[in-house]
Order: sequence, then C-alpha cells, then structure tokens
Amino acid sequence: MARRHKVTNLEQLLDRITEAARGHNRVSLGGVLEVVGRRSFGPLLLFAGLIAVSPVIGDTPGVPTAVGLFVLLVTGQLLFGREYVWLPSWLLKRSVAQDKLCAALRWLRKPARFIDRLVRPRLTVLTHTIGTYVIAGMCVVIAGAMPIMEVVPFVANGAGAALTAFGLALVAHDGLLAILAFGFTAITLGFVLQGIL
Repeated sequence: MARRHKVTNLEQLLDRITEAARGHNRVSLGGVLEVVGRRSFGPLLLFAGLIAVSPVIGDTPGVPTAVGLFVLLVTGQLLFGREYVWLPSWLLKRSVAQDKLCAALRWLRKPARFIDRLVRPRLTVLTHTIGTYVIAGMCVVIAGAMPIMEVVPFVANGAGAALTAFGLALVAHDGLLAILAFGFTAITLGFVLQGIL
C-alpha cells in the first residue's frame, strides 16, 4: 500500500472516511482506521469528535458511550507513550450503515470548508509535547462524562464539537483553537452538571 500523507485538515479527514465507506453496506470502525491511520493522535481524536458532533449519528443511543470509550483508549495510550494505537476487536467491529455515515459526511462538508479556511499553525507550543498531554488529559475528562451525556439531550453533540476542536488543533498545530476548545469544554461540562443536578 502506498504511503499516505498525514491528515492536515478537516476536509482531508472527511475524504478518508468517504473512501472507507465506498462499496460497503455497513462501515466498521476498523475500516475507517485503515484509511485514517493509527499512529497520529490528532486525526483519531478528530474522527471521534466528528462522529459525536454529527446529529445523524451522534444522537443515536449508545454512540456517545462508544465514542467515550474509544477516546479513553486512544488518549490513555497516548499518555503512556505508545506510538501505535491498539483497540479491541469488538470495538473495531462496531459499524454504522453506509447511508447514515454518508449523510453525516455530506452535512459536515460545508462547515468543514469554512473551518479549514480559519485554522492555521499558531501558538504551536500549545499543541506540542506538554500541550499534547494537557489536551489528552482534558479529552479523558470529556470521554469519562460521555455516558452521562446519553441522558442529557444534545450535550453529547457539544462534547463532539470539543473533541473535534482538540483534534483539529493537533492536526493543524493551531494553539488558538486549542484554547477555544478548552473554553467550549468547560461550557459543555457545565451543561452536563446542570442537566443531572
């Protein structure tokens, strides 16, 4: 297989996922990871965020919890210094109908083009080394809260937006976006607390 270039923006990730969906009635997580790759934390986090933020897929019962588990596994391995992300076979076999996935990808295309024009490398110290670990730690917090979000309407989409922002910040080395993602995370977790208290 030819060596793939790294994902550097949102549209490129959507293109990779679309590639995984071609010719299949259902698209598994393993199939998506084959085209996204398992060596880069940013694209994996960005992928998880896109699943959760999409109203077509992210609001399906069980999806926020599955996304939370995926993020916990990925970020946990990053924090322990693994270079290649391992996932259990039962999680890799989780799948979604191709028509649902393609509908979500079409919905995401327009905002992706707009967002990609705004994102660029800046304040890169926040997306390297220690900054990456701080982002991973915050993503662990989000992932841990996602099962609770199953009972608070639309909050899981907010968590997906935060994960998407963190993933895109790492992919594009945009520290300003990382700062905004921290703020958005605080707001989302505030809504979770308000919804369960």
